[in-house]
Amino acid sequence: MARESTLRFGAQTDEVTSLLRIVNMVRTGEASTRPEIGRVTGLGRGVVTQRVDHAIEMGYLEDGEFGASSGGRAPRTLRFRGDRGRIVVCALGALHIHIGVAMLEGDVIDQNHRTWDIARGPAETLDTALAMVDELLARTPDVPVWGIAVGVPGPVDFETGRPVAPPIMPGWNGFDVRRRFEQKYEAPVWVDNDVNLLAFGERARRGDDHIDLIYCKIGSGIGAGLLSQGRIHRGVNGAAGDIGHVRVPESTAICRCGKIGCLEAVAGGWALVREAEAAIAGGATGYLAKRGADGEALTPEAITLAAEDGDAVAIALLQRSARVVGESIAALVNMFNPGFIVIGGAMAGAGEIYLAEVRQRVYELSLPLATRDLSITPSANDIREPLRGGVEMVREQLFDITFPRWFGDGRPSISGVLAAS
Repeated sequence: MARESTLRFGAQTDEVTSLLRIVNMVRTGEASTRPEIGRVTGLGRGVVTQRVDHAIEMGYLEDGEFGASSGGRAPRTLRFRGDRGRIVVCALGALHIHIGVAMLEGDVIDQNHRTWDIARGPAETLDTALAMVDELLARTPDVPVWGIAVGVPGPVDFETGRPVAPPIMPGWNGFDVRRRFEQKYEAPVWVDNDVNLLAFGERARRGDDHIDLIYCKIGSGIGAGLLSQGRIHRGVNGAAGDIGHVRVPESTAICRCGKIGCLEAVAGGWALVREAEAAIAGGATGYLAKRGADGEALTPEAITLAAEDGDAVAIALLQRSARVVGESIAALVNMFNPGFIVIGGAMAGAGEIYLAEVRQRVYELSLPLATRDLSITPSANDIREPLRGGVEMVREQLFDITFPRWFGDGRPSISGVLAAS
């Protein structure tokens, strides 16, 4: 009982510390047998056996197959019990809802997607999202939900899980997104900006937990997710990376946030649609004009398709957007010195028409040392990116950040994870 109490309340005894490390070593693949654990940790054989047996008893680990022999008896491998819980991701975009479910190992095992306007408000949007989650949970293994990630297309106070004055989300300011999911699923919930989830997804795709990377999403709006040595940089209040509202010199365009001259109001997808409509009204011809004449709505995606078709208006709009976006990214490069910049969102769909302009401005305006080892690439353009990123974020929160708080309980709880943060 004394040992259970010590574990339950997170006291960092040598036993707790070594147990946490052993479970995470097996979970991440750093070690997969008892002898490997002993070599990496320096713990004696008897101590390793005791710790591993305790982790198995608590339900975190299990014995697997026999491993390769190095001359003596073949050691039995160990596996992390990734089947004990599920992770749910709800990625809300400006015009869609994307839901995914993963087991604790991290692979998304089922997903659902539908078109949706985030401007319909939090009540209707979350009712729809929760119904979609229920549908997926009914189709996946019936084990507890251990954690939930919610991504939203606007600034978020990460500590409270509440959007803060999101320009394209009327009615969402200060709304307690986290509480709706906690009440329904009785699991810890983390709410983050959608671009941060994309940055997490890129980290997982590259398999580099110490990467320095900027993920720039240039879609209807503009934002950036910043990874420093593999850790997301949110800033004090979660506003880091919100480059969409950096001022563009000499611009007088009115932004959706109410300010004048924001990057998003000049180079974002909605701004390009506005400019395309004005050009067509002024007599421009080509793919976009024909689309408008046929009664089809102009969208950022339509502009990228038109550029690929050689539409002069679309090409000019994309190149102008890329130039001013490249200027803002160059400022980030000089301050942040990343190894990688990934361009995602609808504008990235234009390929080299867009990327070439971004690269040119970044290399022109950044310090030589800051760009010496810099790679600027398009995103994988995979609809599952935010889902993988959300799973990665939850796994980091559960096992790298809050694990000592709930380890002794055998599974996370709202009070054991978030109340102590």
